[in-house]
Amino acid sequence: MRQSWITILFFLLWSAQTYPIKPIGLIENGFVATYTPSQSDILLEKANGFYAQQQYAQAIEAYLVTLKNKDTPKAFVLKKIALSYAALEDPEQTVFYLEQSLRADFNTRILVDLGFDTIRNTEVFQKLEASYQPNMSALSFLYLYVALIGFYIAVIIHFNNKIDRIAKILISCFLLIHSLFILNIMVNIANYHYIFPHSYLMSTCFSFLYGPLLYFYLQRITQQYQFKKRDLLHLLPTLPLLLYLVPIYFMSAEDKLSMMLQRVSTGLNAADATYMTIIVVLKLASLLVYGYFIRKIYLNAKDRAEMDSTNKSWLRNFYGLHILYIGTYAVYGLLITNQIASGFLYHTQVVSMSLMVLFLGFSATVQPRVFSGLISLKNQLFYKYEKSGLTKSLSNELKENLLHIFDVQKVYKENDLSLESLAERLNTTRHNTSQVINEHFGMNFHELVNKYRIQEAKYILETDRKKSLHIIDVAYEVGFNNKVTFNKAFKKDTHLTPSEYQRVAIRV
Repeated sequence: MRQSWITILFFLLWSAQTYPIKPIGLIENGFVATYTPSQSDILLEKANGFYAQQQYAQAIEAYLVTLKNKDTPKAFVLKKIALSYAALEDPEQTVFYLEQSLRADFNTRILVDLGFDTIRNTEVFQKLEASYQPNMSALSFLYLYVALIGFYIAVIIHFNNKIDRIAKILISCFLLIHSLFILNIMVNIANYHYIFPHSYLMSTCFSFLYGPLLYFYLQRITQQYQFKKRDLLHLLPTLPLLLYLVPIYFMSAEDKLSMMLQRVSTGLNAADATYMTIIVVLKLASLLVYGYFIRKIYLNAKDRAEMDSTNKSWLRNFYGLHILYIGTYAVYGLLITNQIASGFLYHTQVVSMSLMVLFLGFSATVQPRVFSGLISLKNQLFYKYEKSGLTKSLSNELKENLLHIFDVQKVYKENDLSLESLAERLNTTRHNTSQVINEHFGMNFHELVNKYRIQEAKYILETDRKKSLHIIDVAYEVGFNNKVTFNKAFKKDTHLTPSEYQRVAIRV
């Protein structure tokens, strides 16, 4: 029995030498499939062996041979070739094959491989890093900060019910486009467009809307412009641009990345479209055409007597920033046509746009009423009652009746006087009464009533030389319900309390 087992063991050993067992591969359909290394695998293993033995010249030759096989992992092999050239301290060839590797499989993490330390300080390698490696500099961070402010302010303006509805839509869209353009520039200069390929040309589709939005906004706030169907013609330049860009926007992220890398390989700016020069030139033409009409609106508005100094100052600064942007964009267009996408002059138009965003943000915080222009001023009633049915003759008649009621009947002394009760005395509607007060006296109902009451109070205080009346008595006499409201209204009109005014009046 023992001899039989020895015989079997001897037979198995002899069989293994005579008939070698093949490596076991995958199990397919219940059967064990064998795996035989291909010639490509053998060459790749051989190349890796040369690389491991630091025989870099032989490794490069072997890796180049493997690239002829379509099944070769090209990104990996190209990176190995680049590392081999880096070990041989050949920066030009290293960078060449590194770029080839990035195009095969874009992953900027390979740039930090320690194997490239031998050439990392060379100019050509640093240029490669600057072209592809994400880098958040102080300038790009500043652009991101301004863009986020712009988005925030655009939302704040859009939902501010105190601003004219149409005016706020126009200015918030104008601000949104600015902010999106600044964000796009930030993504590009920080090389994040490779990480987020869908950011490619994300603001270009709005190129021809800058002029129309600003033009109609200024018309709205200075002339209370009412839109017409023919105004849609101003959108015509944007339509062919959208027809060109929409197919690009629907491309996959991989295709967009491939397109950007292809542009870089030909020495162009990855973030620009093929016809960017044409788009820039047409946008500059649009800015100049609308700039002419915007200037006419501005010159007409700045001399209007009904516009107060605050709005004139704001409009002047706003127009100045607009002119600055046109000038800097002309410089930007000149640079783009010469394939220059960096430097101080390149950033001047982004800086001017950032100044516009910050200026609008400051205005929205400090004096939001300026966004409505003339509509927000004291004479906003002309716009408010533009569609009123009140004729001029009836308005004048109601004005005379109102003066009689106030000057002769002294209706303001009634402490329960309201706009409704005053309208009943005038035998007209509440709306007409409000319109007459606004148009002829430049104030609202409560301001008019308080004006008459304070005038009467001043007369009483001036004639009461013995100070026999208490302040509360004077308040009740002229129609106020309490001393606090009387004191507040009196001081607003005279900058003095009733007691102070009386002392001064008697002394004089």
